[in-house]
Amino acid sequence: MFSDRTNWTLSQNRLAQAVEQVRASGAKILDLTVSNPTRVGLRYDSKAILEAFASPRSLDYDPQPLGLLPAREAVSAYYATHAVTLDPQRIVLTSSTSEGYSFVFRLLCNAGDELLVPKPSYPLFEFLADLQDVKLVPYPLLYDHGWQIDFTMMKEAVTPRTRGVVVVHPNNPTGSFVAREERGPLDEFCRDHRLALIVDEVFLDYDFDGDTRAKAAHMAGREKSGTFAANHQVLTFTLSGLSKICALPQMKVAWVVTTGPGADVTAAMARLEVIADTYLSMNAPVQWALPTLLDQRKTIQPQLLEAARRNLAELDRQLVARGDCRRLEVQGGWNAVLRVPVTQPDEELAIALLRKESVLVHPGHFYDFPSDGYLVLSLICPEKEFAEGVACVLKHMES
Repeated sequence: MFSDRTNWTLSQNRLAQAVEQVRASGAKILDLTVSNPTRVGLRYDSKAILEAFASPRSLDYDPQPLGLLPAREAVSAYYATHAVTLDPQRIVLTSSTSEGYSFVFRLLCNAGDELLVPKPSYPLFEFLADLQDVKLVPYPLLYDHGWQIDFTMMKEAVTPRTRGVVVVHPNNPTGSFVAREERGPLDEFCRDHRLALIVDEVFLDYDFDGDTRAKAAHMAGREKSGTFAANHQVLTFTLSGLSKICALPQMKVAWVVTTGPGADVTAAMARLEVIADTYLSMNAPVQWALPTLLDQRKTIQPQLLEAARRNLAELDRQLVARGDCRRLEVQGGWNAVLRVPVTQPDEELAIALLRKESVLVHPGHFYDFPSDGYLVLSLICPEKEFAEGVACVLKHMES
């Protein structure tokens, strides 16, 4: 009765089962996996946010496939703060980055075509690809004093059915940006194989290097922000949205920016407009509210960056006396990767931490790490809970 594309394993994994059991026992769980920014104590300007939805213009139905022009202009203004000038006609508003991915996957791929995706990375790609009848082929990110693209393996992974390369900038969960010196080879690879570049930049603004990184980019004569929305070398689709930029996942606003050689961009936008017109998923109230919602990043991002930096410093402080555990380099985002001794599979370790220490962490295999010995910790947890949870993890590893 059901399609093969939805033939997923629907039963809970063992870690999810363990979470339910521990919660049922009444034990308090120190959750070091929290990713919902609305539940970590941020101070929102609730008055401004709610009033933004009171526009009488929301009562008029104006079906614009790409999104209402004032809303797209607000997105252009956001990129202007990253020293990038964007034509609003190159922006498509979507209800989520997931929908943006589905638009781009449908645009580029026939059933059975392939996309190259980084490994490790966020597991959502598998479900999106299944729903679009696309095959994902991984290319590794290697760790050697920082993460880097394995271009040798990327070249071996490409086939006649490859249609594009997915890049997450910075990556989730590794927190690694695509290095400046990797951009030229990445563009060259896509150009040589006639591939599109699909770039997820939802965590772009959460750069732990801050002003130092921006200054270095400026001194090198490159764009300050590092956004791929300024890339005109190959056909590039840059995805982002309010979920992370403004910590407002419930507002359901995202976008796809299309850049590249003129003829490719013109052809892509014509097709994307038809795709968007078919769904017309964006609602008017949130589009009229978008300028105000985007403005919230000015007060929200400093709070999240401060929390992430404090938690990262606390993690480093507790790791000083631990030679067998270390955190991997992280440049941005909301997560940190902890390298631990391999005494058992990561999932078993995560379950043991939950049952014995009441601490919830993500095992590395959730993100397709190449081997055991990796735990992923959220850096936006409340600081007291994060410090207590890390102490419990390290105590468990010692025992």
